[in-house]
Amino acid sequence: MEIQVEKKVLLTGIKPTGIPHLGNYFGAIKPALTMVSDDSYDARLFIADYHSINTIRDPKILKQYVYEVAATWLSCGLDPEKVLLYRQSSVPETLELNTILNAFTAKGLMNRAHAYKAAVDKNREKDKPEDHGINMGLYTYPILMAADILLFDANVVPVGKDQVQHVEMACDIAQAINHNYKSELLTIPSYVIDENTKTIVGMDGRKMSKSYGNAIELFLPEKKLKKTINKIVTNSQEIEEVKDPETCNVFALYKLFATKEQQDKLAKTYRAGGMGWGHAKGELFEVVNAELKPIRDKYYDLMDNKDYIDEVLKKGEAKAREIAAQKILKLRKAIGID
Repeated sequence: MEIQVEKKVLLTGIKPTGIPHLGNYFGAIKPALTMVSDDSYDARLFIADYHSINTIRDPKILKQYVYEVAATWLSCGLDPEKVLLYRQSSVPETLELNTILNAFTAKGLMNRAHAYKAAVDKNREKDKPEDHGINMGLYTYPILMAADILLFDANVVPVGKDQVQHVEMACDIAQAINHNYKSELLTIPSYVIDENTKTIVGMDGRKMSKSYGNAIELFLPEKKLKKTINKIVTNSQEIEEVKDPETCNVFALYKLFATKEQQDKLAKTYRAGGMGWGHAKGELFEVVNAELKPIRDKYYDLMDNKDYIDEVLKKGEAKAREIAAQKILKLRKAIGID
């Protein structure tokens, strides 16, 4: 008789903030897809639209961003038959758990949250009141994130280094509740950081970021992609000069897409001299476009067929609410409000 091993729950959320760039693709999307495709996990991925309203106040833009996030994951290879994909706002049980967690969260814990402290420090630098422009959504962001995690009994939460504190806070809150009711009501999650994920350089050599204006968007049309790549900053070396691929922004991006054989060939051309930057950028465009074209085509097909996205998210909502309802029922009974 075959013994069924219960899978660990892997959960990750994405805040809808617009079309991703190559930094997001290699730093978050591809690593996450690798993890959620692992059959040893029961993978759950949500679109964190409630988190977005701290900064995005235009309903049309927010709705568009939700579609863009869903289309991005689906076009990049997420299988909705294997991975539970849902919108945070479609699961009202999240907000009920958020209320419960609030009662067990010390204000001092929220005072130590990195995002809140950074906002306070910025106000101090500008000689403004400490809490100027800080809403309660930002202040209590870690509690809502804890609700996202704890509602679905997540064992593993892949995060960037800047999000580790939030998972640790979720652990602290869950332990406080478990201790109070003398029962393992909430699963204590663990975070996972992909140490192999390197910083992706932008067009000017700094970390690729929309805030720096140096990002290459993931779904640029072919002509615009080529035009953008041609704007990558290079040095003033002449064509005949020998060039160092290891200090070049173009080659740093090329390595992300090219095979080892392609990398070695282009590196040899760099070191031989006689190559202009236009040639190097042309080689980069070819490998980037080869990988992104099928993803880009599928993305635009999905954005032209939002009914399919709605169908995927509706199915995800039904499954997510079924899981969440069971969890909330158990908690209600434990705390005496059933």
